[in-house]
Amino acid sequence: MADQTRVTDDSVQVRQLNHYQFSFRAGDQNNDGMWTLQLVLDEGAWEEIITVTAEDADVLQELFVANKTVFYDIKRRLFMFGVKKPGH
Repeated sequence: MADQTRVTDDSVQVRQLNHYQFSFRAGDQNNDGMWTLQLVLDEGAWEEIITVTAEDADVLQELFVANKTVFYDIKRRLFMFGVKKPGH
């Protein structure tokens, strides 16, 4: 009997990044501000919000612009850049 495991939105761990938005929330006199990055994955099938440093925001922005295809591993919180077919 074949494995009848259902594939659900929660079971897909690696998704393609389609849109992103950086946001900055200013801190008060006792706290620094905070950068967040909203990810829209697989045309809106999944969204993720992560906190990043200002330096990470700069690097990620450059990588997003430089790469046509970006994937994000939800479980490991890992970006994958420069996805290429074998032999290219």
